[in-house]
Amino acid sequence: MTDKTILRALRGEVLPTPPVWMMRQAGRYLPEYRATRAEAGDFLSLCYNSDLAAEVTLQPIRRYGFDAAILFADILLLPQALGADLWFETGEGPRLSTITGAEGLARLKGKDDIHDKLAPIYETVRILSRELPRETTLIGFAGAPWTVATYMIAGRGTPDQGPAHRLKAEDRATFAALIDLLTDSTIEYLSRQVEAGAEVIKIFDSWAGSLKGDDFRDFAEKPAARIIAALKARHPGLPVIAFPREAGEGYVGFAKRTGADCVALDNSVSADWAAANVQKDGCVQGNLDPRHMVTGGQALIDETRRIVKAFSRGPHIFNLGHGITPDADPENVTAMIETIRSGA
Repeated sequence: MTDKTILRALRGEVLPTPPVWMMRQAGRYLPEYRATRAEAGDFLSLCYNSDLAAEVTLQPIRRYGFDAAILFADILLLPQALGADLWFETGEGPRLSTITGAEGLARLKGKDDIHDKLAPIYETVRILSRELPRETTLIGFAGAPWTVATYMIAGRGTPDQGPAHRLKAEDRATFAALIDLLTDSTIEYLSRQVEAGAEVIKIFDSWAGSLKGDDFRDFAEKPAARIIAALKARHPGLPVIAFPREAGEGYVGFAKRTGADCVALDNSVSADWAAANVQKDGCVQGNLDPRHMVTGGQALIDETRRIVKAFSRGPHIFNLGHGITPDADPENVTAMIETIRSGA
């Protein structure tokens, strides 16, 4: 449906009311999500159970009527499909087997060998494409190669992505080969999501901000550009949202340099600055501080209005500057949406 509001914004239309969805909108802040996850048993079992993954994707659509649903999955399913060991430690997050040199890289599978493991994810997309309301856009996604590589090299999330930076400095050939493998595999993974029914793709580069100078160009921009070009060649007209989180000045011109139809913005940059420097190139997405979903009140309403106003002269998709947190109050999400849609 070409009249879906998010697709219109991604084509560059300036809408009187911006469409809205939230990163991590299916998640632990919702009691219905917690109940479904308990039924699944653990996080990875939930990701790979197509019926339950579709259910948690649909829950925030039923509750709030967001303009888009984003596939419930995890960016680390791709390295698992490539042969990495993956598990989640309760209260601590993901753990992976590590890639520390050429030997570990050689043990990984190729880009064409990922689909059996990821078949349940494609089935989740097919279910959602049937069951979502006709006006709701379905977003597929993957992690950007740099961000996924940081987890594969360190075996976990790190505060400064130090292990990945060290491998990049000490064994650049192995590091670059890992980035190339992830880029090629991400193209195949996302293309299958589109074939299954995803209408928009989002690429999450959560740790892009730790890349500086030429490294940002080589390992954030160039892989994104290659992924986007390949997807658009296979699926003409496919819109792509890129999220190089904490890119700062790197946001400026990012859409032109990568071919992205929209740049998602974190809340470390102001909406006024982004309207002047990023939105001039097309659609932007963002960028309410997720803490407002916890604290609520008049500050939430005021900041929501300020962001809507700042981006009102160009194409805009309202979203948070990062994912909603588990301690968020579901009523604050309602307040945000009502403020956006009331136009007050």
